[in-house]
Amino acid sequence: MSLADHIARVQDRIARGCARAGRDPATVTLVAISKTFPAEAVLETFRLGLRDFGENRVEEAEEKISNIKCQISNLQPEIKNQKSEIAWHLVGHLQSRKAREAVELFDVIHSVDSVKLANRLSRLCVEAGRVMPVLLECNVSGEESKYGFRVTNVAERDAWLPEVEAMLALPGVRVEGLMTVAPIVADPNDARPYFRALSELRDHLRVHLPQSDWHHLSMGMTHDFEVAIEQGATLVRIGRAIFGERQ
Repeated sequence: MSLADHIARVQDRIARGCARAGRDPATVTLVAISKTFPAEAVLETFRLGLRDFGENRVEEAEEKISNIKCQISNLQPEIKNQKSEIAWHLVGHLQSRKAREAVELFDVIHSVDSVKLANRLSRLCVEAGRVMPVLLECNVSGEESKYGFRVTNVAERDAWLPEVEAMLALPGVRVEGLMTVAPIVADPNDARPYFRALSELRDHLRVHLPQSDWHHLSMGMTHDFEVAIEQGATLVRIGRAIFGERQ
């Protein structure tokens, strides 16, 4: 099966998930997760029309993004009637020591998982004269192995609200929503409670902290993204279903 076939199949699954939820497929952004895949794979996917790409590690992204930016200029004749800019999403854990590089490389950061990191990004973005859209990563499953703000019950949620309010006030960053990574489960429907929990948390924040519109929910990957869409995902992070198995 070709890369074009893989993309078409993913887009069809997005459309079916939206149909079950009564949603417009245009409300869901497909973020192609290109970690471990070479620049050539990203460029081929770019030629096929995708414009949102995600990376997990700043170190891997640095050389890849630079390489791709150089090569896209050579594709202008092929894409003259299309948008030529890629939006780069950082979806993996971000260490504070790599925050400066992340601000230089990425257009959206999905994985703000501490007030300390939010403050550092704020300072760096102000220095760079930009405003970075960010999402707050939430651990709604309570798994010890997961990064993110732990928000598994009402008490944890209420204790977290003052931190969220402080992050909303930071210059240089614009909090646009939430992100989560669901547990790995055999049946995608078993991930539904975690996606629903993130959606309900977003609804609570909209009421109590309306300084943001809390537009985005980044949740769902190859195995479970249709369920995530049914629960309100606006950004789905798809790697394997597009690029194939990683080496």
